[in-house]
Amino acid sequence: MRRILDLPAGWVLRHAVVVVLVALGIAGCGGDTPDASVRPGTATGVNATTEASETRTPQGSGSPGVFDDRILFGQSAAFSGLAGQLGAGMKLGIEAAFAEANRNGGVHGRQLELTSLDDTYEPELAIANTTQLIDDGVFALIGAVGTPTSRSATPVAREAKIPYIAPFTGAAFLRDASNLPNVVNMRSSYNQETEEMVARLTGDLGITRIAVMYQDDSFGRAGYQGAREALNRRDMQPVSVGLYPRNTTAVKTGLLDLKRGDPQAVIIIGAYRPVASLIAWARHIGEDWEFMTVSFVGSNALAEELGSGGAGVYVTQVVPFPTDDSVPIVSSYLESLSEHDSDAIPGFVSLEGYLAGRLAIAGLERCGRDVDRQCFLEQLYSAEPIDLDGFVLRYGDNDNQGSDTVFLTTIADDGGYVPIKTLNPRRRASQ
Repeated sequence: MRRILDLPAGWVLRHAVVVVLVALGIAGCGGDTPDASVRPGTATGVNATTEASETRTPQGSGSPGVFDDRILFGQSAAFSGLAGQLGAGMKLGIEAAFAEANRNGGVHGRQLELTSLDDTYEPELAIANTTQLIDDGVFALIGAVGTPTSRSATPVAREAKIPYIAPFTGAAFLRDASNLPNVVNMRSSYNQETEEMVARLTGDLGITRIAVMYQDDSFGRAGYQGAREALNRRDMQPVSVGLYPRNTTAVKTGLLDLKRGDPQAVIIIGAYRPVASLIAWARHIGEDWEFMTVSFVGSNALAEELGSGGAGVYVTQVVPFPTDDSVPIVSSYLESLSEHDSDAIPGFVSLEGYLAGRLAIAGLERCGRDVDRQCFLEQLYSAEPIDLDGFVLRYGDNDNQGSDTVFLTTIADDGGYVPIKTLNPRRRASQ
């Protein structure tokens, strides 16, 4: 086990500071005012344990979080602030998958429970929440949202040797299985998404002048680096670069920086509100650029923010189209979502959450009744593919990412998404 001194520089100090801030109730989100019913560091959701800090003694297993009648999972994600809909979507999907299993008797006779804590997309709160969930004795962590939060939380999770399942991020550092043996990624990486973007912009549209706008943190830099590498492979460079601070919509300076390069297309690495703000302002001043953004943006939320101004925006996705019930896993998702919450609107983020929940269930099923964390990770990483109703995940030696697939979508004139095979601006109005 690593000593505490081996953690990243500053972790101990940040952890001490955030504990004090949370105790005083002054650790804010740096963005929107949180909903009064969901506060940073508090449990949320119908499947949350009644008392998040309640001490329970496992029965029938030597693993924390495993009881005779239930298994406890924990989630730290944004449920307020500028990325709040991302955490809500992941949580909804995980809960739908768990509820589906519970209706069928659970997994080997055990019900699945999820405790979700709000980190407002801030790294310090992610550290505090992760520590709290581990202290509360959850079996595994699932459905974290974001690169900066995961970068801060994963050292804590590794120190505790707790599984870190299906984080909602494509950051490259999480795909280093030799350094993070407890991390199980499900989705394609940001490098794969940005490679697809550059390939499509150059190949389908013949575009040669591509700019990049990114969020000024580890998430934005991960996407920016992926875009640069994709351009470099084609002997290209970004014609201009803009950036904005996390948890803000302060994009105007970045917009001016983009204009200096006279781009034909802009790749955007950010969350839905600042991305929508950038696109709206660019179109307001008459810029007719092609816009492409990565799956982390939160597709449903982005379309809602853009309203009638969203037509023609391209978004890469890492899961199938969430209303295509001809795809078996999507049909299962739609049925489970309706059973769990009849008012819920299907979307890419909640589908990813559902797949994350199904991935966790698959690992538990493979272990049998005598499940523990080591078996759980070993079964997920086994050479045998994990088939989630046709959505197949493959892991292997030093490969902790299950899917390598990237899908293309665009926003149509009616504000809804449609799947596409190629980019064609002349077809935008009819898509």
